Amino acid sequence: MRVTLHRFRLGAGFVAAVLTLTAGAAIAQPQARPIEIRVVVVTTWEAARGDRDFYGELHAWRTQWPMQTQLPFPAGVHPLLYDPQRHVLAVLTGMATARASASIMALGLDPRFDLSHAYWLLAGTAGGDPKVAPLGSVAIERFVVDGDLGQEVDARDMPPNWPTGILPNGRETPFAEPAPQPFTDDGDTAFALNRGLADWAFALTRGVKLADTPRLAKARAPYAGPGAAPPSVIEGDGLMSSRFWYGEHMTAWAERWVPYWTRGQGVFAMSPEEDTGVMQALTQLARAGRARTDRVLMLRAASDFVAAPPGMAAADFISLETHHGLPAEQEALDNLFAVGAPIVRALADGWAKTRRQTPAS
Repeated sequence: MRVTLHRFRLGAGFVAAVLTLTAGAAIAQPQARPIEIRVVVVTTWEAARGDRDFYGELHAWRTQWPMQTQLPFPAGVHPLLYDPQRHVLAVLTGMATARASASIMALGLDPRFDLSHAYWLLAGTAGGDPKVAPLGSVAIERFVVDGDLGQEVDARDMPPNWPTGILPNGRETPFAEPAPQPFTDDGDTAFALNRGLADWAFALTRGVKLADTPRLAKARAPYAGPGAAPPSVIEGDGLMSSRFWYGEHMTAWAERWVPYWTRGQGVFAMSPEEDTGVMQALTQLARAGRARTDRVLMLRAASDFVAAPPGMAAADFISLETHHGLPAEQEALDNLFAVGAPIVRALADGWAKTRRQTPAS
């Protein structure tokens, strides 16, 4: 027994010495340089069957770009996809503000990547305002506004002269003037994206032919104005909420909430969930020199409308979509890639210029 213990101690000492030498050699060797990423494509949801994705916002980037290299991402919700030729990375954040913010922060702090010059392109689906965005349309956002931060009184308890029970923190009535500052201790409510970059992307893609189908034509037939038009590329803004909401009264609130927080400059077009969460993470990463908020583009495609057609109650509209799905989901996904791909291609392929100079219209 004593001999056995003696041998073990000698062996342990020898191993410790080897490990020490190995560790010292590893420290002495130059560390692998982070991969410089040119464009990050941000998606939010994907449907999987077993261990394979088959449908969703990420799917087209995997199959049509294509991004064939899959990288582990244990701090996220889904492996990363990567195109090593164009240095384009795709991330799936998961749905709603919290997951989106956490996923982008995790990616921004990942030591494998240099994102200090990267462009970020969010390509996701949303509900569209039929007064602005036809079904299947792709909106390039100039502002993203949070619809969850604030105070709320149930509509049954609010004074009869209030247009909504939702009001800003620090205010006693809805839409009280002047509007609060968008960045306060209560939270960051409104983010202005780089207007020049958004205008450049719009000019590049406004002529892209978008998918239109008989199903879309049937779904938009009861509407008037832009809601009755075929899909198109537009410029419009997003109101984030982690809740799916419906109806003419909520839409009327959104149509006032966006310009209220953007000093009259924003126009409500889309109702996504994640955009302010993404911007929150990128804003904090930018303070650490790991991202640039002036290189963010956000595309949202209308997979359905936020308001029912004339004569239909909001509850019946919810029931219809619950049983039959979103009327323009596939077309919205197709159109997102049709608009997003040429933007990403222009940024990545023009890296000799776009690395040092941000495009602007």
